[in-house]
Order: sequence, then structure tokens, then C-alpha cells
Amino acid sequence: MTEDEINLQEMSDDEIYELMKEDLYDGYAEEIEEEVNEMLARGHEPYAILTNGLVAGMDIVGIDFRDGILFVPEVLMAAKAMKAGMGILRPLLAETGAPKIGTMVVGTVKGDIHDIGKNLTSMMMEGAGFEVIDLGINNSVENFMAAIEKHKPEILGMSALLTTTMPYMRVVIEALKTAGIRQDIIVMVGGAPLNEAFAEEIEADAYCRDAAVAVETAKRFMKIRRAQQKAL
Repeated sequence: MTEDEINLQEMSDDEIYELMKEDLYDGYAEEIEEEVNEMLARGHEPYAILTNGLVAGMDIVGIDFRDGILFVPEVLMAAKAMKAGMGILRPLLAETGAPKIGTMVVGTVKGDIHDIGKNLTSMMMEGAGFEVIDLGINNSVENFMAAIEKHKPEILGMSALLTTTMPYMRVVIEALKTAGIRQDIIVMVGGAPLNEAFAEEIEADAYCRDAAVAVETAKRFMKIRRAQQKAL
């Protein structure tokens, strides 16, 4: 069956969710919007559509990106398709108070204007069910601290692509310590010149080599945190 012959009205719910995953993988934004609207018209909850369609699809994209089957251009296309679906679902999710995995503030550090990796991470994190506050590029410690104060995130993500801007991550972490909130926030860092040794040196919680690893790492940390909160 060609794309032109697909009639959503004739498909079962499960078939549409499978089609959503395929279309997300292929980066078909318009088709994703049509499928999201069809499922809403059938009475499906926004959170169910997010989970069974968009998040499930981005999980597959993340695995294939991690394994070298997909590359950045394809993942960006998939992420844009996911954002098209999220554009419809986000206001509805806000109305229904749908659960989210966690909240993340993310930004490129001061002096650095590179953002492709950060943008990809933001989109994939959102696709995984996180609320993401993306501060953009060239962020001072004051920018990060103000966003943390306002949004109370569980996770702070910092990106740098220049060896000259990498040390600024330590400045932000020291500010978290001074404010007495370092233990409350999971700090994840990434960028081409970084490595695990550098992350340990600046006392970050994790180094993430790419967006797929960032999503996996964030999910793991949130699972640990939830377990700790239940134990209290």
C-alpha cells in the first residue's frame, strides 16, 4: 500500500500507532499531525497518543542512532516530526495535567554558540516524555541559576563544543554548591571535546556522548530518584 492509498479511518488503533512509529522514524511531519488528530478524534487521551505513538517511535530512533544505523540528519527529521505532533498535544497535555518523567533545563555554556547537539538532545528528551526548558546558546551562570530557580528541574544539561568554554561548566556546578542545591540536581554534560574523565573532574553526574545516551542516562537517573523518594 502506498502512502497515497492509506486511509486512516479504515485502520485500527493499533495499526495507526504502528504507522505513527514508522512515519516518525521517516520524519514525515504532516502524516504525524494527521495521525495524532485521527487518534484524538477517536477519543484517545493525549498522554496515550504521546506514549504509544511519539515516545515509542522516538525510542526506536534513539536506539538506531546509538547503534549507528541512523545519523544526525535523519534524527533531526524524526525530531521535527515529533515536534509537529507535540505541537498538537502539548496544550492538551497541559490541560489534563498528564504525568511527565521529569523536567530538564538545558543550554550551551557562556562563550559557546554551538547548538546542534543541544537542540537534538532537547528534542529527543521531549520526545521521551520530559519537559524541557531550552535556554539556547551562550548562557552565563546567572542564566542557568535563574532558570533553575524558576522551573525547579530535576536535571541540568550543559553543552560545550569548544575546549575554551568547557571549564565554564565547573563555574555553574560551583554556583549550585554555593546555593546549597547541588545535591538536588542531576547534572549532565555533553559536547565533542568532553569525556567521562572531564565530567568526573568537574563533579558532574554524567557525561553523555550524544542525544540518545542523554535520554537513556536521564531516564536511569529519574528511575533511581523516584525509587529513593518512595523509600523515604
